[in-house]
Amino acid sequence: MKYIWKAIMVVVWAVCMANCQNEDYLQDGGKHNPYYNGTILDYLEQHPDKHYFSELADLIRYAGLDTVLQNDEITFFAPTDWSIDMSMDYLNHQLYWMMGEDSIKDLHQIRPEVWKEYLSMYIIPGKYCLKDIPQLDTAAVSAYPGGAYYSLAKVPMNMGVVYYDAAGVKYAGARQILYSYVYDFATMDMVNAYVSSCDIQPYNGVVHVIRFIDHYFGFDRDRFLERVVNAGILPLEQVRRQSEDSFQVKKEGGL
Repeated sequence: MKYIWKAIMVVVWAVCMANCQNEDYLQDGGKHNPYYNGTILDYLEQHPDKHYFSELADLIRYAGLDTVLQNDEITFFAPTDWSIDMSMDYLNHQLYWMMGEDSIKDLHQIRPEVWKEYLSMYIIPGKYCLKDIPQLDTAAVSAYPGGAYYSLAKVPMNMGVVYYDAAGVKYAGARQILYSYVYDFATMDMVNAYVSSCDIQPYNGVVHVIRFIDHYFGFDRDRFLERVVNAGILPLEQVRRQSEDSFQVKKEGGL
């Protein structure tokens, strides 16, 4: 079912992009309320479409980052479950076909410290809405480079707002946040992730949702693969035993 949902969402995204080329859709629907009555983690766990963030929310707890997303003031660039699945599909393909290793059947086979390291790349301390982020022009980065920030993982990232052209007027069109992992700031060699929904504001910060169609979780899928393999992959039987033990403890604690 997961892959069926992926295919459906790809089709929906393509239709939406086609419709966006038609200016007939430009009707003022009024202002939408950007505020969410809960924490960032609440927003992810209570999202009406469970196929967006269910894996993400589970991994946040597994990695021990739940207190950060509940209590700290942060900007969270939320990768969807589809982005996680894309990286896992690539990882499993490489493991099985290139390395002759068993594929990963459960996300908890990847060690929690690896998930913590990579999830922390998507967290910027402090609250940054679109209006707070400097302009980025990917064709003129010397003039409009965006802004350099360190993520919670102490990894250099770049946040910038792309100003699109409209009716032949430069920078007069729609604006979109670009969040990037930077290899080298001197050359602006980086891997970009486009934001599809921005400025969702729970109690403790802001959420920008990353467009899933072209984003691999971890930005660099080969780097993510290398980190997973070097850390060691947990046996599936061990993960299942731990899950059963955890369930039993919770069950007994509730009695």
